[in-house]
Amino acid sequence: MLLPELKVMANKMGIAGANAMRKGDIVAAISERQSPARTPRAAATSATETAAPREDRAPREDRAPREERAPREERNRDRAPREDRAPREDRAPREDRAPREDSNDRGNDRDGGNRNDRGNDRNRNRNNNNNNNRNERFRERPRSNDRRNTGGYSEADIEINEDDVLVPVAGILDVLENYAFVRTSGYLPGPNDLYVSLSMVRKYGLRKGDALTGATKQPRDGDRREKFNPLVRIDTVNGGELEAARDRPEFSKLTPLYPQERLRLETETSNLTARVIDLVAPIGKGQRGLIVSPPKAGKTMVLQSIANSISENNPEVHLMVVLVDERPEEVTDMQRSIKGEVIASTFDRPAEDHTIIAELAIERAKRLVELGHDVVVLLDSMTRLGRAYNLSAPASGRIMSGGVDSTALYPPKKFFGAARNVENGGSLTILATALVETGSRMDEVIFEEFKGTGNMELRLSRQLADKRIFPAVDISASGTRREEMLLAADEVTVTWQLRRA
Repeated sequence: MLLPELKVMANKMGIAGANAMRKGDIVAAISERQSPARTPRAAATSATETAAPREDRAPREDRAPREERAPREERNRDRAPREDRAPREDRAPREDRAPREDSNDRGNDRDGGNRNDRGNDRNRNRNNNNNNNRNERFRERPRSNDRRNTGGYSEADIEINEDDVLVPVAGILDVLENYAFVRTSGYLPGPNDLYVSLSMVRKYGLRKGDALTGATKQPRDGDRREKFNPLVRIDTVNGGELEAARDRPEFSKLTPLYPQERLRLETETSNLTARVIDLVAPIGKGQRGLIVSPPKAGKTMVLQSIANSISENNPEVHLMVVLVDERPEEVTDMQRSIKGEVIASTFDRPAEDHTIIAELAIERAKRLVELGHDVVVLLDSMTRLGRAYNLSAPASGRIMSGGVDSTALYPPKKFFGAARNVENGGSLTILATALVETGSRMDEVIFEEFKGTGNMELRLSRQLADKRIFPAVDISASGTRREEMLLAADEVTVTWQLRRA
């Protein structure tokens, strides 16, 4: 029985001071009150023994053989491990029966030996109860922490009443370890995010990066203010029905192939950057390319040209530009100059924000590829993303040259390795910039880790940029693997002539 129930029972039985007693004391007091030693017959027996002289009781104590008391003590010792078990309600009667034997012994023997045994048992029960209560508090602490992280809601608290006012919401799902949120203000955490229970995530087969539309309850006057409002209803997942979300394939199980369909960048005769890239390093759907550039070589202009060309020549492609640790003015310029989704985290934000937007953006791209869409992700830059993971990731104790942690480059590799041309529908193209010749050993280590992972490389030259020759493309160092699968026969001939010149 629980402690409050024992207190109520003790008060009904007239035990004084029950509210201030411990659980073991209350159990012992109730057992003594319910003991048959308190019956009139036992009381008369005790009164008779009290009236008897002390000399008459001494022979009775002597007649009590030690061999009989020893087995009784052994029975108490054997019964002790059974009482040390975790208390259960069905064992309460067994604990109640144990003091009855002690009371009969007390009616026969008025010495203090059994009282000491009973006091030891009571102390043992008290210690066990304290340990069990302490363990229950420890077990409840993780649940209280989860409740605090989820804004005070548990999965059973989310209910819709008839008088509730539902407000439509939309956002990107971000699934964490023990809970999930709908990011309503972009890809970064915000004050208006909505809490999503894990039972709802499992029920509808939701994944990180899904675009959700649904409803939340509007807080009423007088209600307790929570940190996050819960999502109480889901209407669509990625613009489709809820049933379709369960049957979609997993991105990791899709078969990757070499790029076969070309993304043509040339738009007009004045756009030399797009024309040079088409000839020197053609880009196909599912390409994994690196734009290797020293500082002030025009890599931002190259990215803007690629983004504008893709949005103009390939309107069916979903374009995403991810800017990590970037200058605020360049973020504004990119948002105003291209037609696509710009996801940015400026350099004045912590490194954790850089990693959050990168992970959520690539998960969003994966969800679109699972639906059969063609997605292009432009990342600026892979070097700064590696620096952000090196700062935010927990230290593994193994530091490479340049101060790079051995585990810090795995998440950027996972990001870059997601690019693939999927068999029978969908593709994910990733073009990322990498900084070289910066004088930093860390930047060199990061570039060396990604040097052989791509299947396309566009290298910019500092010498051409110093001469103000743009685009400053190093033709001999740039190229695409299996470029004959993307270029026509005459274009392959022209490209080889350019490389030999």
